[in-house]
Amino acid sequence: MPNLTPGQIATRKRFEQAIGLAAPFLDVVLGVGERISRIAEPTDHEYYPIRPGGRVALPGEPGYDADSDLAIAAAPPRPGDSPQGE
Repeated sequence: MPNLTPGQIATRKRFEQAIGLAAPFLDVVLGVGERISRIAEPTDHEYYPIRPGGRVALPGEPGYDADSDLAIAAAPPRPGDSPQGE
C-alpha cells in the first residue's frame, strides 16, 4: 500500500472520528427499531428453525426426495393456529 499524503491522512482521521461519534447514535436507532418491531409483531411468522440432524440432500443432489420435502411444506396446522381472517 503506498504511503498516504498528509491530506489523505487528515481525511481518513475525520471519517474515523465521524464514524466513532455516530456509532452510539446508530446503536440506539437499531435498539429502538428492534423494540418497535417486537411490540408491533411479537411473533415472527416467517421464522422457521434450521433442520436438526445430519446432512440433508438439497434439490438436484443425489438422495433428494421431493415427496418428503412437499410433506414438510404441507404439514397440518398446529392447534391454536388460526387463519388471518378469524
